[in-house]
Amino acid sequence: MKVGRIQTLKVNRISDYGLYLADEEGNEVLLPNRYVSLDNAVGDELSVFVYHDSEDRLVATTETPFITEGSVAALKVVDKSIHGAFLDWGLTGKDLFLPNRNQQGGVLAGHSYVVWMYVDNITGRCVATMKLKPYIDNDVITVEPRQAVNILVASESPIGYRCIINSRHWGMLYKNQVFKPVSVGDRLDGFVRRITDDNRIDLTLRREGYDGVAISADTLLKLLQDNGGQLPVCDDSSPEEVHRLTQMSKKVFKRAVGMLLKSGKIVADGHSIKLK
Repeated sequence: MKVGRIQTLKVNRISDYGLYLADEEGNEVLLPNRYVSLDNAVGDELSVFVYHDSEDRLVATTETPFITEGSVAALKVVDKSIHGAFLDWGLTGKDLFLPNRNQQGGVLAGHSYVVWMYVDNITGRCVATMKLKPYIDNDVITVEPRQAVNILVASESPIGYRCIINSRHWGMLYKNQVFKPVSVGDRLDGFVRRITDDNRIDLTLRREGYDGVAISADTLLKLLQDNGGQLPVCDDSSPEEVHRLTQMSKKVFKRAVGMLLKSGKIVADGHSIKLK
């Protein structure tokens, strides 16, 4: 039974309180009635998250938490006590505990903080920490250029956003690579742009190369279709105007236009682009 993880368990027996689910070793956990369907039967397999409830009992839920064991998320502080803070992790009736010893600089109710979740080896309960150094590093890189990755925006600087990649590495998303609103705490789909000799990872939100151009061309084609078949923008338009109308950089726009012109799907007259 994996506490803090989403896993598939089998309905082992039915009680007045809910369903008892079992793992392959026969260990059981209760799925309370509020998560049970009348269609559930013994032998069914269910995807559930296992954790300790407010009375310290091991239970299962079909709700999907914002964070699981061994991952990071930006979570909001909903309450505080002398022992620590409590975070909203998306589960009904139970908050995630952030002990004082795991905080950095203190926390404020109503504010969100980037945390890692682990299972305490003494209590067996899910716990959050703001101290990310033991878990997030670039010592051994497990991603490669052009790879699709999951990005959590951790902080902002004048040049860009420091991000956590796949809950494992640090990376930088430079502001000149961002063409939509981005905020600390956002979870984004992105791509590895390059990895430097000293293991720094640069990120982008758009796939580069032929696949990226094809995706941008499809996006531009859809924009044309949604705007009466014409857009008042061309190769000579300013980068600001191109971005305002297409949410693309000038470079990406020109490549997308080139692909659509070559395929005969659009025409350009020096002032605008039109569907053919």
